[in-house]
Amino acid sequence: MNRNNSQLKAGVVLNYVTIFLNLVIGLVYTPYLLRMLGQEEYGLYSLAASVIAYLTVLDLGFGNAIVRYTSKFIAEGKKRVAEEMYGMFWVMYLIVGVVAMAAGGLLAVNADTVFGANMSDYEVGRMRIILWIMTFNLAFSFPMSIWESILMAHERFVFIRVVKILRTLLNPLVMLVLLFFGYKALALVVVTTVFNVLSLAANCWYCLAGLKVKLRFARPEPGFLKEVGLYSFWIFLGVLMDRIYWSTGQFVLGVVSGTVAVAVYAVAIKLQSMYMMFSTAISSVFLPKVTKMVAVGDNRKEISDLFIRTGRLQYLIMALLLSGFVVFGRQFIALWAGEGYGDAYVIALLFLVPLTVPLIQNLGITILQARNQMKFRSVVYICIAILSLVLAIVLGREYGGIGCAAATSGALVLGQIVVMNIYYSRRQGIDIWRFWGEIAKMSIVPLVLMCSFMALSYSGIISFDSINGFMCYALLYVSLYVVLMWCFAMNDYERRLIKGMLKGGKK
Repeated sequence: MNRNNSQLKAGVVLNYVTIFLNLVIGLVYTPYLLRMLGQEEYGLYSLAASVIAYLTVLDLGFGNAIVRYTSKFIAEGKKRVAEEMYGMFWVMYLIVGVVAMAAGGLLAVNADTVFGANMSDYEVGRMRIILWIMTFNLAFSFPMSIWESILMAHERFVFIRVVKILRTLLNPLVMLVLLFFGYKALALVVVTTVFNVLSLAANCWYCLAGLKVKLRFARPEPGFLKEVGLYSFWIFLGVLMDRIYWSTGQFVLGVVSGTVAVAVYAVAIKLQSMYMMFSTAISSVFLPKVTKMVAVGDNRKEISDLFIRTGRLQYLIMALLLSGFVVFGRQFIALWAGEGYGDAYVIALLFLVPLTVPLIQNLGITILQARNQMKFRSVVYICIAILSLVLAIVLGREYGGIGCAAATSGALVLGQIVVMNIYYSRRQGIDIWRFWGEIAKMSIVPLVLMCSFMALSYSGIISFDSINGFMCYALLYVSLYVVLMWCFAMNDYERRLIKGMLKGGKK
């Protein structure tokens, strides 16, 4: 138990190390990448990635199912049943990999038909090659992804994060060299594929050599297969919704506007994805823990308290990022991405403001997965996602990237805020009113700080336009936020937790 708790704490800390590295690399490497590739090549790469992202839904929720049922079988002492389940999923993933290769190949062959209207022949040719490489990468990833799910279920968070940290560091270092010698988007795809293959192979080695995991191939029990199928299906619908949310805009813009509009939208999507990582770093390690809590006795008050506790921790980070982006975001994008990306600020804000709510509540997804009650959420999300898709097509043609972002933002408010909060309260027994009372009290400091800095900026007393001015005032903002939140918003548990992390995990 102590080892698992240590892995849990280390997993959260290493998650934030990974995020910090991504942030530093993003601040240093991405501007270089944008300038060396140019808007057309970067837009080409981003468009291909968004198209292939649709094929990731072929995971069908199997990854979460492996984590959930492995944790359940470990708690019940059913090692052989777990090994038979691994064999079943490995065969399923092989089939999915073949389907993904066929579907991606079809997209690559027909690249001129789909994108030819707003691309040159050269761009279409490059798009076709990139799609083929990305398709191979995805098809290989499906059967190999089983190993990371097994590691997650066994709570080997340290190894998982160390592999990801190494990949995070080495990938851009290699690309910096290649970009210097004139290589473009194609090299970026090849390097990403190579490091993905190596990291998946490392997970496989640890499972086979370290955990002594075996794959047993036996006919699955019909009842168990049905249970897993239903559980995975509702998760699959949620993943499909995410793909519609975050990939549709780039696809629509690629068809109606071309690669430059895609590049601007992609910068906003990159900011949104970095924003999401700061929240999921905490909740992503809780599925095994919550599953065991449900398996040994579903104490709703205990789970509700965990929901509120993690939500507060997540909000400490998210409130700093969101309020800071409102104040400094426009200048940051101009300094970071360069000229021609001004609309990315508005697009990013349309994402980040409503997205904050589901991000500080994303332990709710983990709770639903542990209870095998994903149906309602998935049905609601897929309906809202379809609405978002229709609105993105209509608004994207009229208003470009901002129109696509507005469609996504409206769907987030309706589905992930209004409907899901009612559901969490009435059907899951989570004390949503207490949750929002806690968040409201914590919001006073960031609101006052944000409004003060914006008033000073608009009056001309302070300026963020230069790099030195931006860095100085951003550092001042963070420092004031930390001090004021520590004094007026954080509770004793949060202060002890932070002190423990600063002392190397000792409370």
